[in-house]
Amino acid sequence: MPIAPPVIAWFREHARDLPWREPGFPAWGILVSEVMLQQTPVVRVIPRLEQWLERWPTPADLAADAPGEAVRAWARLGYPRRALNLHAAAVAITERHGGVVPHDVDELLALPGVGHYTARAVASFAFGLRHPVVDTNVRRVIARAIGGQGEAGPPKTRADLAAMEALLPEDAGEAKLANAALMELGAMVCTARAPRCEACPIAELCAWRLAGYPEYEGPRAAVQKKFEGSDRQVRGLIMAELRASDIPVSHAEIEQVWTDAAQRERALAGLLQDGLAVGDAASGYRLP
Repeated sequence: MPIAPPVIAWFREHARDLPWREPGFPAWGILVSEVMLQQTPVVRVIPRLEQWLERWPTPADLAADAPGEAVRAWARLGYPRRALNLHAAAVAITERHGGVVPHDVDELLALPGVGHYTARAVASFAFGLRHPVVDTNVRRVIARAIGGQGEAGPPKTRADLAAMEALLPEDAGEAKLANAALMELGAMVCTARAPRCEACPIAELCAWRLAGYPEYEGPRAAVQKKFEGSDRQVRGLIMAELRASDIPVSHAEIEQVWTDAAQRERALAGLLQDGLAVGDAASGYRLP
């Protein structure tokens, strides 16, 4: 029995009420939400998304502003390079597509910072096109329900897309629902550490459950290093100084954010290289 129909039925009843699922939510808003949701919890994204779309309701609005303003508005969502990518994408949409978010996956992939997941998510959720949408939650559901494995292992784009493609209903509208439903199931029920099998609509079909929940022995995805004391933390502290100031921040002020000089200078150099900061020790540093 295909797993999509029961998961879609469950989704219709239990889906969370999220802004980007509202009828008529604009394609630009969906693109922004998908970028914000990368490695950031939903609860932190919702208020920032609302503020962002109120300030920049169209790609042209964002493109007309300085990229540093996008970084400043990103605040503490994390991975501020995503804000620069969104600004660059807005410029590209404005210049190449007349300010209208494209629906074609290849055209979406050509936008700065848009990868396989985001391109297909926008094509499916904004335009209702039949494309497989695969995130970490979807990969985990497929690994368990179809593959009988407790974990999905490292991502494999071609294989992951093919696995999801095989599960999608032929009807584009149903395929859109299946994408959202499998994602929701993985986020809310088939979670990584404590799956709630008693609440799962496909528990009786799940290969992992039927096999007795065998331990996963395959290759594992790389684990991100601890945040505390990392270069990411130092970069975040420097970025906080830059966001809080309307004038260039002196090198002396940067020196106050972290005592380890070598790590601090490495983090600062990385921000300059990534285009998240501009300036030098003589003139000070600011957002781009």
